[in-house]
Amino acid sequence: MAQDSAWVAVSEFMRNPGMVGSAVPASARMVRRMLAPLDWQRISILVEYGPGTGRFTFEALKRMRRDAVLLAIETGESFVETLRQRCDDRRLIVVQGTARDVNRHLAEHGLGEADCILTGLPFSTLEAGEAEAILRETARAMSPRGTLAAYQMRTAIRPLLRRHFASLRASYEWWNIPPCHLYWATGKGQGSVMAADEIAA
Repeated sequence: MAQDSAWVAVSEFMRNPGMVGSAVPASARMVRRMLAPLDWQRISILVEYGPGTGRFTFEALKRMRRDAVLLAIETGESFVETLRQRCDDRRLIVVQGTARDVNRHLAEHGLGEADCILTGLPFSTLEAGEAEAILRETARAMSPRGTLAAYQMRTAIRPLLRRHFASLRASYEWWNIPPCHLYWATGKGQGSVMAADEIAA
């Protein structure tokens, strides 16, 4: 199954590299660092953009409450099928669609505001209008105390996070192929953000 998942990841990356961040699965260390700051007891609704083969998905499920829900939004049909086949956890809802439609997906499944949104979508390769729309809809979809957790190869997402969120923490993970920038954004911003809180790696 691990080999099958790896093949799916490579195939989807080759088919649509602009929407798949990397053909190489995230390292266990990076997954732990990305998820560690999140308050799992407060998360009842988690949304994941671009779960791929589920590297973060399954680790998130291990940490989530029994009554929580994880809505995974994925554009790739092969990824959707793989996730549904690999996981029968009733908390996981896998939908084929785009992050831009996050509010519609939440409504269609009777879910309220997200307590956390996790994304590895490659914002550096998205068109400017699409990236802006995704972050705008993301901010709308989140609860006032919600967190957007993002891991990125480049820093294109940073000004968007500053614009749409009131507080930003950042770090960097070298122990990954490729190394990644890690971001945790909270509080809904109004246009330009006055200040941002950052932590070093």
